[in-house]
Amino acid sequence: MTTAETAPPPPMRLRELVFGAACAAAVRAAARLGVADALGDEPKTVEDLAASVKTEPKPLRRLLRALSCYGVFAEHPDGTFAHTDMSRLLREDDPNSLRAIALWCTEPWTWDAWPKLDEAVRTGDNVVESLYGKEFFTYLNEDAPESADVFNQAMTRSSEQSAREVAALLDLSGADSVADCGGGQGHVVACLLDKYPTMRGSLLDLPRVVENALPRLRTGDLADRAEIVPGDVRASVPVKADVYVIKNILEWDDESTARLLGNVTAAGGPGTRVIVIENLVDDTPSMRFSTAMDLLLLLNVGGAKHTTESMTGRLTSAGLVVDDIRPVNPYLHAFECHVAG
Repeated sequence: MTTAETAPPPPMRLRELVFGAACAAAVRAAARLGVADALGDEPKTVEDLAASVKTEPKPLRRLLRALSCYGVFAEHPDGTFAHTDMSRLLREDDPNSLRAIALWCTEPWTWDAWPKLDEAVRTGDNVVESLYGKEFFTYLNEDAPESADVFNQAMTRSSEQSAREVAALLDLSGADSVADCGGGQGHVVACLLDKYPTMRGSLLDLPRVVENALPRLRTGDLADRAEIVPGDVRASVPVKADVYVIKNILEWDDESTARLLGNVTAAGGPGTRVIVIENLVDDTPSMRFSTAMDLLLLLNVGGAKHTTESMTGRLTSAGLVVDDIRPVNPYLHAFECHVAG
């Protein structure tokens, strides 16, 4: 069985790193072809897999052999291939599926942007506007709608998975209301309303985002306790709540981050709880992932992931007192704060 190699010598490791694009492209190809979905619990021959996903057997074997070197699929001595814990995450029906994230991180625009990383490092500016003549999300929605759809799918799937963990972590006993600022389709709000049956929740995000809010919040079983508020939280937070949640959106430029935090503290007033949830680039278990995302943010929007120190600094500068910092999962940390008196 071919397995992922460990601790290669430095010259070999560097050679592997500079071919990292090949690995990313191989994961993308497998995801787009649906190989993981076609492979069941039992090992399959390449010929059977090729028939299922409509490819030629020989190049498919080359693709799977390359992926098996990294632990994505496993090649058996008889030439058949089987699932691994990682390859199952490329299945659409896996509850922890990362298929949409794998596609989002390898969308066509990324292959245009990565070669200009040195330019972004020199200037500190994003490169997407020079590439396409438009702000990143404007470009996606106007010129790359398929990539915009992949982005929405990836964010939805990621939110679904992390929202349950966020709700399980947070103790909001005694709070009557919660507001999720930039809360997307409302997965966190829905999970918190499920956990606390008497609580009311508000979902704040851009109009085009909340148009697709969860049906449960709009017309379903949670609608009588949910308020959907379209708008830009960087401009205003027109909701009074006992607790404000800010998850994975403090990645813009410093001015935008300061405006949002200022809007939240003004809306809540002294003593109000504010919970900020973010990836951290100094979080050892996930540093390879979070530092890569940090560089991608530099390329597309000129944003950044934070260290524990830089996040704490921004929160305290906005008039928040950081009471506790706790991991939500291996990738996210929650900063429990309150507005200073």
